[in-house]
Amino acid sequence: MEQETLTVTYERLRHSDDSQELSRRARMPLPGRDDGAAFSRATALLEAVAGNLHTPVEDRAFLAEAMPFPNILVKLSGDPEPQVRAAVAANRNVKDWLAGRLTKDDDASVRRAALLNPQTSWKMRLEGAQDPRTDPEVLEYLGTLGAEEGSEDNAILSAMVRRAVALNPNAPDTLVRALAHDGNDDVSHAAQKRLS
Repeated sequence: MEQETLTVTYERLRHSDDSQELSRRARMPLPGRDDGAAFSRATALLEAVAGNLHTPVEDRAFLAEAMPFPNILVKLSGDPEPQVRAAVAANRNVKDWLAGRLTKDDDASVRRAALLNPQTSWKMRLEGAQDPRTDPEVLEYLGTLGAEEGSEDNAILSAMVRRAVALNPNAPDTLVRALAHDGNDDVSHAAQKRLS
């Protein structure tokens, strides 16, 4: 039997309503990278599977967690299911610009996952630290960035994030009290001002 062309198979999968086939394709092991043509074909077809809403949510979430491929992660970042977008946001292979976009998501679980991802840029962390919707647990994480002795985090940028955390109305009092003793004057003054 002759193999369908990539375009024909892609379009068939993109428009398929066969959830079982889509699920099977989502979980199918990829060919080795040494077989470049088969590997490229399989990853292209995964994009069609990822973008098809007939693919079960758990399979789309699996792809969002497991895949390192930007085209698939971009496709899944626009999924209507927050569970899928949160899995993209938590994926350590996600590009910083995509993680940053997900820090602005309407769903709190997606924003949370993106802000906790080390791939997220300092600019997006700062904006998350300033956002009054950011939950206390995420603020706890952001409030410790760069504060440890010997930290490899950027000292200036991490201090800006910690200062924003100190001023965030959602920051827990225990965290604000700890930030009042931060080694950076801007951070400690902001926390002290908040406590007064």
